[in-house]
Amino acid sequence: MSGIYIHIPFCKQACHYCDFHFSTSLGKKEAMIAALCKELELRKDEFKDDEVATIYFGGGTPSVLETKEIEQILNVVYNNYKVVTAPEITLEANPDDLSSEKIKQLAASPINRLSIGIQSFFDEDLKLMNRAHSAKEAISSLKEATYYFDNISIDLIYGIPKMSADKWSQNIEKALSFNIPHISSYALTVEPKTALQKFIDKGVIAPLDDTLAQEHFKILNQELAQAGYVCYELSNFGKPDYFSKNNTAYWQGKKYIGIGPSAHSYDGISRGWNVNNNPKYINQINEGVLPMETEILSKIDRYNEYVMTGLRTIWGVSLEQIKTEFGEQYHSYLMQQAKPKIEAQLLYIVNGNLLVSPEAKFLSDGIASDLFLINLE
Repeated sequence: MSGIYIHIPFCKQACHYCDFHFSTSLGKKEAMIAALCKELELRKDEFKDDEVATIYFGGGTPSVLETKEIEQILNVVYNNYKVVTAPEITLEANPDDLSSEKIKQLAASPINRLSIGIQSFFDEDLKLMNRAHSAKEAISSLKEATYYFDNISIDLIYGIPKMSADKWSQNIEKALSFNIPHISSYALTVEPKTALQKFIDKGVIAPLDDTLAQEHFKILNQELAQAGYVCYELSNFGKPDYFSKNNTAYWQGKKYIGIGPSAHSYDGISRGWNVNNNPKYINQINEGVLPMETEILSKIDRYNEYVMTGLRTIWGVSLEQIKTEFGEQYHSYLMQQAKPKIEAQLLYIVNGNLLVSPEAKFLSDGIASDLFLINLE
């Protein structure tokens, strides 16, 4: 089973923390949709032997598209790819786009999963992040969406400067009050060249505090576990049967193609990425040229990626898979590097899988990096 990711590179305004590729001008929206459809057609042979199990509209802000435009793209997918009977089709959406009428239209479309970028239920946090919606719109969109959609995920951000533990708990409690089955929650991070970095450098916004973020992460895990959610990946919490099939496929190394400017693709051996420039993307696609760079992943690259993604999940790193896919030398190296972590109770082994201990979960990426292989010499 494989997946298709479709990048919609438009937003109403730029969030202060975001470094994803997007444009705040919708002037080329029609031309972009035509290019996305053409890229889907140009790349259909890549999936001639595969069935598509997930389709994911990400961005940017896919909900700026009209429902008929989303359906236009989906029609091209269905006309050119073998799609399973009941695929997971996700649309990322912002609360300010989710009017009652828009939600009804989406519910009548093939979209069967909404991922709503709430981020916070407090206006002061939303203003700090320069989100386009208000807390009132966040609540209103969820009330309406939960009436029409069963499969909903929301995003929440923690580690916001000066956010108290009590305020963070209130965010979680508000989310739980809607009985949504999936929550993705990320620590606020400072990406280079973002407005957030500039504001921190100028002293307008307080620097981020890792200790605060770790405290929020602990609260998040405790409260969601009590509410019946499973932290199946470091930043993702789902009720049983509501794990994101799209994201799970990424973490388990399944094949996917990325459509649109800046979108990435992966086939198990190589990784490709499209140009992150809207006019260049459109022009090259119109000429029948894929605007993509590709790199063949070395064995070491694939090992490191598997360790990184595996340790972030509840499935961990299969020691048997390390042996069969990478060889005994890699297995020996992994066990040698993991030994002090196991002794320090940061890692443990169960049923042949190497996992991060619950207490060390927040440190997963750092632990994984200590297990990376640079070379075998």
